[in-house]
Amino acid sequence: MTYVDDLAAAVRAELAAEDRPSSRGDELFRLYALLALVSGTETTLEDVHDAWSVWMSASDPEHPSLVPFGSLPASTQAQDRPFQEAIVRVARRLERRH
Repeated sequence: MTYVDDLAAAVRAELAAEDRPSSRGDELFRLYALLALVSGTETTLEDVHDAWSVWMSASDPEHPSLVPFGSLPASTQAQDRPFQEAIVRVARRLERRH
């Protein structure tokens, strides 16, 4: 397991079970690990949506939510909040280590 996989697992572990995608979400959580590394505690809902969009475009390029974040209804935007909060919590732990 790499440090990226460790961070991906940490982000996944921060989520409630009902918020975790299936095991096919491994690549998505690696993208979320990247956000923790590069955006850290400044990770936004838009960042999370962009990472999700990269992941989703490979498996379902016709998904209706594959639009810029600002074009999404507020209720859809809010679905990114648990992931953003999980990424920020992991990023805070990373900051404390350095």
